[in-house]
Amino acid sequence: MARVTVEDCIDKVENRFELVMVAAQRARKIGSGSPLTIERDNDKNPVVALREIAEETIETPNLKEDLVRSHQRMVAYEEDDEQIDLMDGEEEWGTIASQNSAPSGMYADEIVEDDDNASPSLEDLAGGAPTE
Repeated sequence: MARVTVEDCIDKVENRFELVMVAAQRARKIGSGSPLTIERDNDKNPVVALREIAEETIETPNLKEDLVRSHQRMVAYEEDDEQIDLMDGEEEWGTIASQNSAPSGMYADEIVEDDDNASPSLEDLAGGAPTE
């Protein structure tokens, strides 16, 4: 029965690969509880799907669209001109990064000054440089 059904469907769908994909999509929908548009006649879901396509009781363009959507990983949508909420501190970091003359300290509010009373260098601690 299925071979005759495939031959009946081939003129409804452009090629055999597409027919198999669309029929499989419809069979999955039938398996998940979608109502049948024809009598089951003790047939399995793939055969029922092929018979529905052959008798044109379902719309194949809708099945094709559902098939494409089921394989998409990311759904495209139009972006609105919405303001993106910033996390705490992001605005401050943005202003710090945009400053041309950033201070030499690690933090923006830290001011580093050269001080003669700074801690001694390693050479000073080691007894100074050798003099000869």
